[in-house]
Amino acid sequence: MKAKVRFWVGVGLIWILATFFDRLWWHNYNSIPAWDQADYLNSALDHGRALGILPGGQWQGFKELLDLSPKIPPLASIVNGVVIAFAGDAPAQAAWSLSLWHGLLLVSVAGWGWHLRNERLGLLSAAFVAITPALLQLRSDYVLEMSLVSVITLALWQLNCWFDSHQNHSWRQAIIAAFTCTAAVLVKQSALLILLPALGWATIRAISHTRKSQWQLMVGVSVVIVGVWPWLSHNWITTLSGTNRAVIESASKEGDPSLLTLENWIWYPRLLVDQLGPILLFVGLTGGILWILMEFQSNTNDQRNSGYIDNQEGWKWLIFLVIAGWLFTSISPNKDERYITPLLPLMLLLLARGWIQWGILIDRIWPNQSRLQVFLALLTGLGASLSTAMESQVNLLNKGNQGPLEDIVKEAGGADPLAVKNTIIVVPSTPDLNQHNVSYFGRRNGGNLIGRQLGNNRSDIGPVIAQAKLVILAEGSPGSVRKAATALDQAIRTSGVFIEIGRFPRNNGNSYSLWQRRNVAPKVKSFAKKFPNLAKGLADGPQGLKRVFDEVATQHMLDGHFTYRTQVREDSLKKLERNPKDTEALWSLALLETLANRPDKASNHFSSLQELLPDNPWPSAYLSFVSLADLNPWQAASIAENAKSKYQSSVIIGLADISKVLGGAVWHLPAATRSIPKALDEVNEALAKPQSDINTHAQDSN
Repeated sequence: MKAKVRFWVGVGLIWILATFFDRLWWHNYNSIPAWDQADYLNSALDHGRALGILPGGQWQGFKELLDLSPKIPPLASIVNGVVIAFAGDAPAQAAWSLSLWHGLLLVSVAGWGWHLRNERLGLLSAAFVAITPALLQLRSDYVLEMSLVSVITLALWQLNCWFDSHQNHSWRQAIIAAFTCTAAVLVKQSALLILLPALGWATIRAISHTRKSQWQLMVGVSVVIVGVWPWLSHNWITTLSGTNRAVIESASKEGDPSLLTLENWIWYPRLLVDQLGPILLFVGLTGGILWILMEFQSNTNDQRNSGYIDNQEGWKWLIFLVIAGWLFTSISPNKDERYITPLLPLMLLLLARGWIQWGILIDRIWPNQSRLQVFLALLTGLGASLSTAMESQVNLLNKGNQGPLEDIVKEAGGADPLAVKNTIIVVPSTPDLNQHNVSYFGRRNGGNLIGRQLGNNRSDIGPVIAQAKLVILAEGSPGSVRKAATALDQAIRTSGVFIEIGRFPRNNGNSYSLWQRRNVAPKVKSFAKKFPNLAKGLADGPQGLKRVFDEVATQHMLDGHFTYRTQVREDSLKKLERNPKDTEALWSLALLETLANRPDKASNHFSSLQELLPDNPWPSAYLSFVSLADLNPWQAASIAENAKSKYQSSVIIGLADISKVLGGAVWHLPAATRSIPKALDEVNEALAKPQSDINTHAQDSN
């Protein structure tokens, strides 16, 4: 018991020292969060508000909470939002969550190290985690990787404890392993790159062991499915599209190496010297070689008598995880140095074992002086590694983003809980000023100012001139924006609709300017009034749908709070009270529920439209699609099957086939491979035609 207490006190001291250094660093780091960092801060703020624990928010329901994580699971943002509620919403205060996740990582690595050999390995591995450059940088970078690394390490350790023969496959350990695996997936779906091979190994072990372990495996898999299902079922379409954009499209845009090139397979190994530190890596690798060589000469009984026997099964598991994790991560098309970080704690356990092996060798050569020499060598190595890590952190301090963001937000009425909900259009996109950090600073302290970016297309000019209330422009370089942003910039300056109300100097000698809509500027028809006519266009199929996507996408930039939805809903419900067969109101409500990701409610309205418009195939097509989005492929197939004989639409035939396949009827896959291309051709054909009057099929809707 004393050894356990001493061990965990040691782990706690490592965390305290590391956290003290982190807080000192954050105290001196007054940088403005860039794109990714501000995006994750926004997510934490969103979830804290949705839980009702941050100013400006309240609990509205579980589905509303899941709405906030359409592409990335919510667990890390929920935890980070809770931390913000206690620590404060300044970026440096929010970074306390990184220290929390780091503590979990230290506990996981230290406990795993003890499981693999002894307390010394656990403490040494934890110390390495605290000073390794790559992991130290993650504690000063507000992204998801620190939480991801921590929870993956915990899950893999607990899986190892479960199938380890010494644990005898206990039910308690099986449930713990299942919950930690669930937590890892709910932090970020990329955890599967590391977990899938681990779960494969564990599955094989369980199946080949006892009936008890097989039952535990089934229960564990059920726990993971039940834990992930609410989020995945609610957001599966946006998750798939977001993963495709983040992995496939990003890899193509960034010019990442092809899978069939040598560069692809050495992309991550070449980073290890900088990520782990040259001394830590060299001593650990050479010690690992010594370990292998000395194992052939060692006496297992001597090791057991000394209390330092290695868990051979555990080491095989660890080495397998490193190799399989590197393989799966390398197969992923998108490359980034952050993506390999979940493997670094595993590598540090192996390297720490190499360091210990040097101590064993010294003990054999100079048994009377080993403790002092090993201690001095350890201090020298740790000091050199810490020096390398601190140097990289000092460089980060010098490269921080500085700018007038807070002054601009304050002038625009942001960070004020009493101010009305407003959206500000951010034309430039730079590390020190972009739509994400404008939103974060605009909503601190319960504020309601949201930043949105427009200017990617010249078609944005008209809507911005017609509707925008506040705009931020840049004098000098606007950052990573397209050429169309320059045209939007000039249109705003010369339109006469806006007036410059403030200019704020930048560090590069240029400035940002804040523009406000003139009170005398002409007012246009509100989007809430335009929405019913837009929704009726869905009756025209692809052409109407395209117009919906184009106009709604722009409107959601101009109105980040979606304020139009309340009025549209109220107007439509009043119309239905007067006339339950009002198709215009039904189209509006169906579109509203679809945009709000409520397929179950949208299906009710599309079902009514299907009955009221028997000659129009599109209500049936939409009804089948939203049923599929609601993860009810059997209902989607039934709807499409009933409709396809009546309408003979390639789109409906394609929906019928894909719904059957997703519902388990895989024998319809050949039919789906034929019908889906035809459906896409029909859609592309319709889109290629000149834009017709979208009210052609809806003029008798009232």
